[in-house]
Formats: sequence, C-alpha cells, structure tokens
Amino acid sequence: MEKVNLTEKLRLFKDYWRPRIAGELNDSFVKLVKLKGEFVWHHHDKEDELFLVVKGKLLIRFRDRDIRLNEGEFVIVPKGVEHLPIAEEEAHVLLLEPKTTLNTGNVENERTVAELERI
Repeated sequence: MEKVNLTEKLRLFKDYWRPRIAGELNDSFVKLVKLKGEFVWHHHDKEDELFLVVKGKLLIRFRDRDIRLNEGEFVIVPKGVEHLPIAEEEAHVLLLEPKTTLNTGNVENERTVAELERI
C-alpha cells in the first residue's frame, strides 16, 4: 500500500488522450489522462466508466444531451451508451474502469491505446 498524489502523477506526462495506470482496484484500473480537444464518438459494450475531473472542465456529449463537468465532479457512463468527451482547454481526468476497457471502445483509430503505461 502506498498513497498516490494525483498532482505529482499528472506531472509525469504531457501528451493528451493517452491514459496511464495509476492504481488497481479489484478488476479495475485507476487511470489518469490529460485531455484537450475533441475525442471520438464511441461506446463500451461491456464496461461502465467513471470520469472524475481533477483539473479543468470536461464536456461529455451524448446523443440526447450534454453533461458539463467541473473540477471535483464526475459522471458514470453506462456500458453501451455512445459518448464524445471534449475538453476545450487542458483537463486532467481520473478514470475508473474495468481492466478490459479500451479507451476508444468500439472504435479503433490513431488514438487507440492498447498497451497502457504504469506511472
């Protein structure tokens, strides 16, 4: 057991849309990611995912509505729900999701990260 300082971990990388593993909880990873710009419409067939904004703001667009998250707020996106994360300015986000979760879900493109780095 050891404590994790989110600010220190987030200082270890600068690139966007490339999640890092900061911890494990049962069958889930605690991931940290920096976001800027628009991601890709996608969904996860078998996994729910939690987005917690550590710094900045995040818009998560759904087909029927938008959810805006500020620092300290989170949303859980249920499996099968198509969504599009957007960060107009740099945002730091903690993700809690099953270990099987691929960042781009049902879409494979240049932003797909199959092998996650541990920090």
